[in-house]
Amino acid sequence: MPILMVFNDPDDWPLSVPGVQVVSARRYLTDPAFHRLANTRLFNLCNSYSYQSRGYYVSLLAEARGHRPQPDVVTIQDMKSSALVRAIAEDLDELIQKTLRPVHPDHFTLSIYFGRTLARRDQLLGRRLFGRFRTPLLRAQFDRRHDRWHLRGVRPIPASEIPDNHRPFVIEAAAEYFARRQRPGNTASPPRYYLAILHDPEERDPPSDAAALKRFIRAADRLGFGSELIIRDDYERLAEFDALFIRTTTFVNNYTYRFARRAVAEGMAVIDDPLSIARCTNKVYLAELLTLHQVPVPRTIIVQRDNADEVIDRLGLPLVLKQPDSAFSQGVVKVADHHAYRNAIDALLDRSEAVVAQEYIPTSFDWRVGLIDGEPLYACKYHMARDHWQIVNQQADGRHRYGKTEAVPLEEAPKRVIATAVRAARHIGDGLYGVDLKLVGDAAYVMEVNDNPNIDAGCEDAVLKDELYERIIGSFIRRIERLREGAAPGA
Repeated sequence: MPILMVFNDPDDWPLSVPGVQVVSARRYLTDPAFHRLANTRLFNLCNSYSYQSRGYYVSLLAEARGHRPQPDVVTIQDMKSSALVRAIAEDLDELIQKTLRPVHPDHFTLSIYFGRTLARRDQLLGRRLFGRFRTPLLRAQFDRRHDRWHLRGVRPIPASEIPDNHRPFVIEAAAEYFARRQRPGNTASPPRYYLAILHDPEERDPPSDAAALKRFIRAADRLGFGSELIIRDDYERLAEFDALFIRTTTFVNNYTYRFARRAVAEGMAVIDDPLSIARCTNKVYLAELLTLHQVPVPRTIIVQRDNADEVIDRLGLPLVLKQPDSAFSQGVVKVADHHAYRNAIDALLDRSEAVVAQEYIPTSFDWRVGLIDGEPLYACKYHMARDHWQIVNQQADGRHRYGKTEAVPLEEAPKRVIATAVRAARHIGDGLYGVDLKLVGDAAYVMEVNDNPNIDAGCEDAVLKDELYERIIGSFIRRIERLREGAAPGA
């Protein structure tokens, strides 16, 4: 993938990095050779990014050409938005206070060069700001008021404003940054695309175990797709990749959603996409959506305080209550009498204005149908945990005990189950989903549609084996190519 560094005067940049071409802003803007340069990343280090300046037009035309500039025009404008800067400062407030506590003056300027800072103390804060404002050279200014630090503003640093005593460090940071981008492998025919697989090595019950992650990496390699495992602290590296595959539990209000949003903004292929995360991780939304589209579901009521007394009369006992953002069966309770119902519903409504109540349908196992691009991928029977009514039994010590997973060839799964799963997933999107269903007689009822479904070695892959991983990687390749076609000039 071509990498360009653009300066007003290239002579100001003394570093030569393999695979990185240094060009003048004037040449980039006028030379036809750059008009249709495909699959390119651009680092804009012009002297000014003000509206309609040369640096502004470098980023603007880079976007029009389908290149991926840093900073892009949106980032340039974002740094001018005091409301957005305040919102990001609130999100980083704990880190800001901790990092700057030892600083004595009431004003502090933090320079961030390719994600690095001069002082080790400031490194994490610098990386987080670099991740939020993708700009090669970045300056953040802080003020202390009433014993608390406040982020006053963030702006790009033009190359012309790099202090002389910082220049050796900037060159070192740039060299390290670009060296990291030169991935090992066959340099004669490097992969066309690179996939970031976001995981959490500390997660107790991840959606893919270590063996499955290795199989994804091997499948990518077989298809000529470079891949790398990344973690939460690699947020600022996201733009180095062409696609993001999230393999840690997703929630709207945590870093996985920010990763997905950033990936979409960078023009990357991403599973799970932000819309799928938002839709699937809220059971109130799912209940309303599936009911609206007449997808078969258990009898369901959206419970608020003003209708909580009606639920038992309408659904009977026992019944199931679900916290809207529950995962791995946490926040899902079965109640068998009025007293248990009242205690559970009061506790849940203290945390959320709405709760899902459903009739209880006992079965010895649930069906899970995995889909990607709207097509069935695998089918499994998830048997209930021993002596429990769910597939996961949460122990008092925090551990989870699971029932047996039994993979079934798609052609042997009930047609009603597969068809209902396809119908349910269609209303979410075209990502990777796991649809949970109960089959009662001839009727298949959708219990949930999950983004980020489990794919563990020896479980969901027991029928397709390596083909399952290759089909998912193949979907990423098709998504990237569609995005590239859509970004091509004149497309």
